[in-house]
Amino acid sequence: MDPALTSARELVLLVHSGGFSSRQWRRLIELLEPTHRVLAPDLLGYGASGPWPAGEPFHFRQDLALLHTLLAGEAGPVHLVGHSYGGLLALHLALARPAVRSLALFEPVAFGILDEPSDAGARRVLDQLELRYAPGPDGADETWLEQFVDWWNGPGAWAGLAAETRAGFCAVGWKLFQEVASLTADTTDRAGYAAITAPALLLAGERTTLPERRVIDKLTAALPHATSRVFPDMGHMGPITHAALVNAAIADHIRACTPSPR
Repeated sequence: MDPALTSARELVLLVHSGGFSSRQWRRLIELLEPTHRVLAPDLLGYGASGPWPAGEPFHFRQDLALLHTLLAGEAGPVHLVGHSYGGLLALHLALARPAVRSLALFEPVAFGILDEPSDAGARRVLDQLELRYAPGPDGADETWLEQFVDWWNGPGAWAGLAAETRAGFCAVGWKLFQEVASLTADTTDRAGYAAITAPALLLAGERTTLPERRVIDKLTAALPHATSRVFPDMGHMGPITHAALVNAAIADHIRACTPSPR
């Protein structure tokens, strides 16, 4: 391909969920690469970034700084895609970066938007997620990880995971816990998110939690150019469990927001 044509293609940044790595986007990368440049980094503590030191404090702003660094040389508009924790990071990138062409977010954990008396029920459910990590001899707190996975996916979800998957969560458990602790303290509210004017597609699974359903509804109302879509028979891990459906919706949105080449 002509290098000039390659450099002219708009960039898509894919931000993975907490507990996983950029590998979760491999099918979406295949969909987008014919028309866009794609950047899918591993956040701190995952994949090629190497492990986060056990016991060392972490705040989601450190992952946000990593993403800002990766985009530092990018002058043109960027499409932002994120899932869960990655969705929150994409929202904060959009608040700080004027040249955002579009956002496509699956259940971003923007819990700061739950700031009204009518959100009390959702807040009570969110508060059920205990923010205390007590690692065992192997450095992992399997009790907290079980609570976290079951909170999102229903009772028995952790027990139903393959042993290899549970081991993967244990290996990144401390970093994952620190992400959760810092993001649940974030206070970015409706007025803050309303500053994001790029076209935004907000995706969710019908079987997600009450707090996340509320987040999607409120973000859709707050962002000036947002639309939402709820997938039936899908939960919080839709981008992994139903990748084909979710990836197609994201790719369609990005293409619709990309200007035709001159």
